[in-house]
Amino acid sequence: MPIPKYAVLVGRAVDRRFATTKSNHYEIKISSAGQTYRIAVNVQSADGSEVLYAMRDPFQHPMLAQLAALADGHHPLASAAGGLALDYVRGEQLTPADFVALPATTPGDDNDLNDRVDGFVERAISQKDARVYAFGSSFFNPGQKDKYFNFKPAQGIHDVHMNQGNDGSFANDDGVFQDGALLFRFPSENRWVAVFLAFQSQSFQTDNVTGHATAAPPVKPPVVKPPVVTPLPVVPPAVAASMRIVAALANSIENPEIETVTLLNASPAKVDLAGWVLADKNKNKLPLGGAIDAGAALRITVAAPMQLSNKGGSITLIDGSGKVVDGVSYSHEQASTPGWTIVF
Repeated sequence: MPIPKYAVLVGRAVDRRFATTKSNHYEIKISSAGQTYRIAVNVQSADGSEVLYAMRDPFQHPMLAQLAALADGHHPLASAAGGLALDYVRGEQLTPADFVALPATTPGDDNDLNDRVDGFVERAISQKDARVYAFGSSFFNPGQKDKYFNFKPAQGIHDVHMNQGNDGSFANDDGVFQDGALLFRFPSENRWVAVFLAFQSQSFQTDNVTGHATAAPPVKPPVVKPPVVTPLPVVPPAVAASMRIVAALANSIENPEIETVTLLNASPAKVDLAGWVLADKNKNKLPLGGAIDAGAALRITVAAPMQLSNKGGSITLIDGSGKVVDGVSYSHEQASTPGWTIVF
């Protein structure tokens, strides 16, 4: 039988918990319409194998206008074509070639599912108007507290992954137009990002009625490179897109390394940087000062505690009032060649 209570949860991300060796889920705390929810995202299979991951950035789909019109809250969905229900095979046209297998957690930056999911969740937490859309099976336990975030009642969304083409006992969860996913909406950039997850044991060839596998899954996941994360500029209207992070040197050939970030003032007026800061992925901050003339660029030398990891990371520009003015991210691949400046 299909998964129970298929739904989409819409709300603001306010906290998260990483998966560990004892828990194979990345947990997201959501504030939505006066209620608190938890999204449980599988980042490791129950059999210990790596989860398949695919990202579309930006994500474009005919349903986005309808999805954006949804109010915050929990919305039950009919498992049928023509609505908001997701189907990897029939609606999203995803294939094994779109996915890469990633470990749940491993040393380093931007090289496991914890990091990949957290990059978008962290950005969503930092922007009050950003929204998370979690598709999957809803749960509600009125007499219990949530075991991760300690709110009551325990409620939220799980099965945030492909829900068809299963093998063994999980075949009972098969169905069409009931797949899970994580979508992120960043209104200030007019941008959507989609994260799709599947298990290596699942088949992408399924019956049009039952969702049961009609062919065996690949013995091994396809060998593909992890997707390069397209930088997401964060530009509040009040700043009028005046200040941009346009480049960074994260892997210097100097000894000791000299990392730099280049800012551009695209506005017709001088911008005073007093009280502004740059921040890395771990929120270590570098105070700024001085001013940038209209149309001019400024190359800033990074100093401790801020640092740019050679394994991928993010850079955020914050003004004197604490507002995020711009933000970019870069991958391990982009920072892999020493001496080359990354252009955003």
